[in-house]
Amino acid sequence: MAPGMVDITGKNDTLRSATAEGRIRLKRETINRIRNGAVDKGDVLEVARVAALLAIKKTPEIIPHCHPIPLTGANVEFDIDQDGVTVRVTVKAIYRTGVEMEALTGAAAALLTIWDMVKKYEKDSEGQYPYTRIEYIRVLRKEKQGLREKRV
Repeated sequence: MAPGMVDITGKNDTLRSATAEGRIRLKRETINRIRNGAVDKGDVLEVARVAALLAIKKTPEIIPHCHPIPLTGANVEFDIDQDGVTVRVTVKAIYRTGVEMEALTGAAAALLTIWDMVKKYEKDSEGQYPYTRIEYIRVLRKEKQGLREKRV
């Protein structure tokens, strides 16, 4: 069988949500710059939030087998601690397939944006990133509830 999108024609519209999370490890000095608004490229978390939202909407253009889904909501949250930033992305839709790929794509885009915005502060004397690391991108939860009218 040739690869393709899964046929969801006979599935019911259902309220679906997914939350994905990931983390970027950064130097303490970089964390302080983010907290104090001292990053040359601007407000790191707000730019990362916008990047996550754009990526969520563009997921079917990036991941070949994803269905274009009419999203009903998305939320991006950040937790900063002494050695990194955790991003958590929640996506919602009323549709026939889940939204975990959108949540994962949003989390990854936010983390990559953070890296891009602070890379100047993370490089060592040889231009390498010995400390910086994106880790633990995963789906925290996926929910499906309240079946809707079946489409044909």
